[in-house]
Amino acid sequence: MTAQPTPGEGTLFDTPRAATAAASGPKKRAPAPEEPIARVAVDTPLPHLDRPFDYRVPESMHTTAVPGCRVRVRFGGQVRSGFLLERASSSDFDGQLSYLHQVVSSEPVLTPEVRRLSRAVADRYAGTLSDVLRLAIPPRHARVEREQPEPPQPAPAELPPHGPWENYPHGPSFLAALRSQRCPRAVWNALPGSDWADTVAIAAATALWSGQGTVAVLPDGRDVEALDTAMRERLGSGRHVALTADLGPAERYRRWLSVLRGHVRVVVGTRAAMFAPVHELGLVVLWDDGDDVHCDPHAPYPHARTVLTMRAHHLGTAALVGGFARTADAAQLIESGWAHPLTADRTTLRSHAPRVHASGDDSELARDDAARSARLPLRALRMARESSQTGPVLIQVPRRGYLASLLCQGCRGSARCASCQGPLAVRSAHAMPYCRWCGHLAGAWSCPTCGGSRLRAGVVGTRRTAEELGRAFPSLPVHTSGRDEVLTAVSDRPALVVATPGAEPSAPSGYTAALLLDGWALLDRADLRAAEEALRRWYNAASLVRPADDGGRVAVVAEAGLSATQALVRWDPAGFAERELAERRELGFPPAVAMASVTGEPEHVRELLADVTLPESAEVLGPVPVSNEDSDSTERALLRVPRGDVLELARALKTATAARSARKDEHLARVRMDPLEVV
Repeated sequence: MTAQPTPGEGTLFDTPRAATAAASGPKKRAPAPEEPIARVAVDTPLPHLDRPFDYRVPESMHTTAVPGCRVRVRFGGQVRSGFLLERASSSDFDGQLSYLHQVVSSEPVLTPEVRRLSRAVADRYAGTLSDVLRLAIPPRHARVEREQPEPPQPAPAELPPHGPWENYPHGPSFLAALRSQRCPRAVWNALPGSDWADTVAIAAATALWSGQGTVAVLPDGRDVEALDTAMRERLGSGRHVALTADLGPAERYRRWLSVLRGHVRVVVGTRAAMFAPVHELGLVVLWDDGDDVHCDPHAPYPHARTVLTMRAHHLGTAALVGGFARTADAAQLIESGWAHPLTADRTTLRSHAPRVHASGDDSELARDDAARSARLPLRALRMARESSQTGPVLIQVPRRGYLASLLCQGCRGSARCASCQGPLAVRSAHAMPYCRWCGHLAGAWSCPTCGGSRLRAGVVGTRRTAEELGRAFPSLPVHTSGRDEVLTAVSDRPALVVATPGAEPSAPSGYTAALLLDGWALLDRADLRAAEEALRRWYNAASLVRPADDGGRVAVVAEAGLSATQALVRWDPAGFAERELAERRELGFPPAVAMASVTGEPEHVRELLADVTLPESAEVLGPVPVSNEDSDSTERALLRVPRGDVLELARALKTATAARSARKDEHLARVRMDPLEVV
């Protein structure tokens, strides 16, 4: 006779096996008088052990062993951590059960809703529950748990005004539906400017006024800081928390506990906040869903967009997926009927957006023959000179560093290291070329093709761009913002600000102009999402510029006839996303279909593909060598199925990896659902 899995538990293994009594501690221990069986999710990464295990609850732990608490158990000859899922009166295991080793804390950190969500995410991404729980629940701090919490603040007494929502024809109706708990779901294209944070804050305040909580997930700390400030202005103090990695373990756990205990019901944070245990959750918000940082780099690699839409769907809550751009995935949500578009009309948009020019159009070519090939065409240079007289000018450069790539002056071939064949680069004007892979200095480099020894720039970074602009504009200060030092804001004084995408600082009154350089570096990447990502970065930078009525102008240095360039000129993110989705459907690429990747050494990839029982609709592409890996022996296979079969594909891959794990295969191929890079 077998025990049935608890609600929300794995669908791959229907029988939770009990732990054996070996090494179970003291031999004579009294069990708990009521519900003496504990079902525990043991923290183990092995796929074939991804199921709950039964343990006995000793009488001494009867009151502290509550569902959701952290426990330690003896498992496989070791003491491992885990979470107590539920208490039961009996177990179907016929043998002798081990006792719980320790209740680490009686704090029920794993709520039923987060537990069900974590199980669903693990099944969706062919992962294990323990891997997802490691992402969802922060490490414990005993001192923080013993602190006296601050009393919760009551909900706002007054309903917030519509504010920026009035700029969208369907904005007030979205708030009305949210206020009456009718669970509206929208894909929102925000107007250019800084009102997006206030718009989200008003939605959260409306949900809180009606007794509902909110989870808002943003790409980085700067966006969190902007929304945190807007939340404080709309909600007052003590009604929301911001969860980011730079808080430190203790402070982050303190804020997370305030959410768990129901003292705070509005959470603003980066990726990990998507699992925040908010009470009475009524609204989930995702800002800038096309940013790669929304995809967790740890197994099973869940994406915040998928997790939040799953959470909204399971709980029946409202959802708001917003950004200046629109991704093909967001367009898929609209096309499926799951969400509705929320955009401003063209008249309102023109009053908020800057005027955009593309280099290389017919009118510019008539005056400047080099407009198509020059890195900084005359129109862009003239725009910078004129606009810099009244305020700061933003220059977006796709690459950081000085000269990030070098070419042979003679044959234009890529300059490679003689030792490891890595790409050569230069750190400064007087530095010697070095290898970006092994660090070897290449002072005596010569081209193996033509024998030349002279080098030229292939990709120009932010520091070299700032150096060139400093010579062209000697009277203006030049600021740089990138990975080494990210500026959060600049003043309204005339200046040039050179920044990489995502590191653009804000200006109090907006930039007077923006130059988007080296568009080819973004558009020519061998990536399915190259055009979509380029347009997203352009929109984010152009949204920092003043409206056209205030003199705001944007120049994009890219081929004027490309669809991404035209979408920026017309400021039409919705039309571009719809066309992108239609093209991907025709070619059979995500999000029109679902994909999974299997990556590893060739024999391991082929062994796993041989073991897996794929759905009848599945199509195997490859395996082929992965050129961007350090090892030349790495291969990858793509598995493609219709969107409706994604769970069946994930289940098949999970079963195959579990079988190989049970055989103790040391080298496992890496399985990833919804890989970001498919070409």
